[in-house]
Amino acid sequence: MGKIGLVNDIFISVNSIDIGRKMLATDGKEHQGRLSYEDGISLALTSFQEAQTSADCELLILSEQAFLEQELHFCHDNDVITRNSLTQAIQDFEDSLRCLKTIGVTALYQAAETTYSTTKNRTQGFPRDIFHQACDAHRTRLSNSLRTPGINMIEKAVLQQRMANMKTAVGSYIEKQKEALAITS
Repeated sequence: MGKIGLVNDIFISVNSIDIGRKMLATDGKEHQGRLSYEDGISLALTSFQEAQTSADCELLILSEQAFLEQELHFCHDNDVITRNSLTQAIQDFEDSLRCLKTIGVTALYQAAETTYSTTKNRTQGFPRDIFHQACDAHRTRLSNSLRTPGINMIEKAVLQQRMANMKTAVGSYIEKQKEALAITS
């Protein structure tokens, strides 16, 4: 499946999850709500697994960003803490996508690389730029969500898959960094 189809599936999954949650809280709609919720969670898990299989760091970021944008869309206006967290994550992923454009211009990336001189600003010897920072911050965000009591195991599986996707994205990005900096393993 292509990027557009995968991102579309992510949108559909979040919509189904949201509808399911709302119906679960409505008398007489619980069964339909559970089915919608489970369908959404299942589609999200399958979509995130497919994204990870691609090992395409752009696709991994786009799929996560699409999920977050949909969550933000369905987030209650009064849930300021969650809205701020989602907004920050979305902005970080926008910046990450710009990193992917920069890394594609070897001379530009080689020049930018010199600004990451200290070890705290490097990961495996490579610049710990916004791409790394965004993925690390998001893994922390997802890890914190995993600690929330009451989340069922299938939703935890989706959170764990999303965390794994961030790790895969970083691994793929490091390969791009190696190419841009002409470093062989």
